[in-house]
Amino acid sequence: MRIGKKIWQNECGGTVAGLTSWNTGENFASLGIGHFIWYPKGVRGPFDESFPELASFAASRNATLPEVVRENLKSGCPWSSRDEFLAASNSPEVTQLRKFLADTVPIQAEFLVQRLQKALPKMASAAPAAERANIERQFQRVASSSQGCYALVDYVNFKGEGVLETERYKGEGWGLLQVLQGMSGSGNGAAAAGEFSVSAGKVLTQRVENSPAERKESRWLAGWLKRVKTYAQS
Repeated sequence: MRIGKKIWQNECGGTVAGLTSWNTGENFASLGIGHFIWYPKGVRGPFDESFPELASFAASRNATLPEVVRENLKSGCPWSSRDEFLAASNSPEVTQLRKFLADTVPIQAEFLVQRLQKALPKMASAAPAAERANIERQFQRVASSSQGCYALVDYVNFKGEGVLETERYKGEGWGLLQVLQGMSGSGNGAAAAGEFSVSAGKVLTQRVENSPAERKESRWLAGWLKRVKTYAQS
């Protein structure tokens, strides 16, 4: 719950209203404490869709899914655009969705931790053989403290594992794998969390530098860097 509240603050400012968002320039809804992606019907993009998986996980934990989710879980987000989604922001469907997300923060946090647990073998498989030992060593260093565990959970939700070829600009990824590849230290606890924070800042800065000009990603960088600085704060 402590990790869940921190991620809720990072993604939504800790507000209930922020649990149902659709960012300018994006073609998907961002839902829940982790801003889990839900693509509209017939739409796909380069980023990993995570909301349907979260909804299925919540149902497995005996949470009652809102009707709008149950009816559209397999077909896709029922709102086709940001304008359509914003127009429905006070509708019964979105209000019910928002309440569901506010009531299931511990389940969403559990889902995020589970995703992290699956991340290490995925990253090891994607990395060059010569780098795998260091990646695992750096992962375990960061995970050695509660602050580091929060940092890992937040970052893998925030920017993914870094293993998808579709999540690259100019051949360079920006996920957890790339952050760990940028680390080489040996100290645990605060030292590991601090190095992770610095490496994450470098990876995100590189992403913005490599990003297509039309995406205007520089508008997000200050907020991203502020977020990863919390990884080094106890």
